[in-house]
Amino acid sequence: MMYPYMTLSDGTEIVHSQIVHENGTDKVIVNFERPTDDGFDSARCELPDYRWLSSEGYSKEDLSFFEELLRSNAHLLFKYAANGGIQIA
Repeated sequence: MMYPYMTLSDGTEIVHSQIVHENGTDKVIVNFERPTDDGFDSARCELPDYRWLSSEGYSKEDLSFFEELLRSNAHLLFKYAANGGIQIA
């Protein structure tokens, strides 16, 4: 299951997975998706390694920006992933 995290000013939606237990490591998958005239730009990153699993339509500068955003938000993404997404009252 994927949980909404935030929407950037250019329309990029950021969503994340629940905690994924793999080979003794807790991971979170983060997806970035932005609508275009022809469909969507998309990218997927795996935390805590900051390993890009896929990217289509985003520039290297976009991915660098996303990685910086992930590095400053990773602790929150893991917290929300463990709790079933952001709980808004």
